Amino acid sequence: MVPQVSVILGPCAGGAVYSPALTDFVFMVKDSSHMFITGPDVVKTVTGEDVTLEQLGGALTHATRSGVAQFVYPDEKSCLDEVRYLLSFLPANNLEEPPRTLATDPSDRPCGELRTLLPDSSSQPYDMKRVVKAIVDDGDYMEVNANWAMSVTCGFAKIDGRPVGIVGNQPAHLAGVLDIDSSEKAARFVRTCDAFNVPIIALVDVPGFMPGTDQEYGGIIRHGAKLLYAFCEATVPRIQLITRKAYGGAYVVMNSKSIGADLAFAWPTAELAVMGSQGAVEIVYRRELADADDPPARREELIDEYAERYANPYLAAERGFIDDVIDPADTRRLLAASLEMLSTKREDLPKRKHGNMPL
Repeated sequence: MVPQVSVILGPCAGGAVYSPALTDFVFMVKDSSHMFITGPDVVKTVTGEDVTLEQLGGALTHATRSGVAQFVYPDEKSCLDEVRYLLSFLPANNLEEPPRTLATDPSDRPCGELRTLLPDSSSQPYDMKRVVKAIVDDGDYMEVNANWAMSVTCGFAKIDGRPVGIVGNQPAHLAGVLDIDSSEKAARFVRTCDAFNVPIIALVDVPGFMPGTDQEYGGIIRHGAKLLYAFCEATVPRIQLITRKAYGGAYVVMNSKSIGADLAFAWPTAELAVMGSQGAVEIVYRRELADADDPPARREELIDEYAERYANPYLAAERGFIDDVIDPADTRRLLAASLEMLSTKREDLPKRKHGNMPL
């Protein structure tokens, strides 16, 4: 099995669309490439809907709404240049290791900026891609599906010259929740990395799954299970780093130790719990709050007490949910050392015809 890339330079319609859909990555050129099952004329005849060629199957449509196109570029030259760059992270086939290069960025470089990156309040957003660029070689990060399902960021980078796949929650978009699209996006990327022996690093800051009837009716349980399934089946080195929130089932499916992560680290700011302190207090201490003389003040006291007693990373480390609580400045050094240690990992899944993926 070799990495497969489709580059759409013009119209692609009807049954022909399944050829790029079956490849690992789809590249499209803005304003000149289009892809759809049926064109605008057929759509209007059958459904009466008026839609332009660009709206129906343009590059930006597939990059932002359908997620079919992983990459979009303004012209053919830049598109083909980026194909070459993408392939520099992948082996020639699934039996080879990814191509390691000589690193010009020291593997033990401290990342002091990460100590002050997180806001004082856990409810304030920050850009997870700043974390990624701080820990990878020379800040080079090739994001996949950058404009679709943006509450998760996925992409390729190198650490100490070694290609890695990054899967991270994005607090700057919808607080980093997992929804139907982001679960599917991350699951496909994890399986792609596993297919070509690329180690996976999960950067976790997730408050949970997206609530709401739209998500439940759309099958978020099934789509969330895709990410769980992808991580559980992956045999490549798997590392988890919790930067802040790690709540409930969403934390579990983000490459936790309970589903087989090889190593799990956390920053001192990490919060591991079934749910946030505020929500937990509202449920657990409902009667006490109702009987309190000053409910708001008592609520704040209980929230602080709950966070200190139950949601801190040191308690999680004691119980084996994470391997170590680390200084954010040491993140790059520890990840590089972990990847080196795991470079000889070999894991065979039980022999069977195939599993039943939650499609």
